[in-house]
Amino acid sequence: MVNLTALYTKEEDGWYTVEILELPGCVSYGETMEEAQSMIKEAAAGYLEAQKKIGTNMKGFFNKETFISSIPVAYETI
Repeated sequence: MVNLTALYTKEEDGWYTVEILELPGCVSYGETMEEAQSMIKEAAAGYLEAQKKIGTNMKGFFNKETFISSIPVAYETI
């Protein structure tokens, strides 16, 4: 088992988009955070299984330290 970094975004329609930062292109969504989490777990498992089948060495994906932070940026809205 590996711990991956999931980034959740609440969309304008109220649904949640979630992506795994260590797995480029691994994105899913759900009507609730719980549904989005369930869907991304399934997507990540499928992603990793597909990479295994084609022989991709995934060790480099899991040796990274990933951080998420919020930073203030001056921006004037119109």
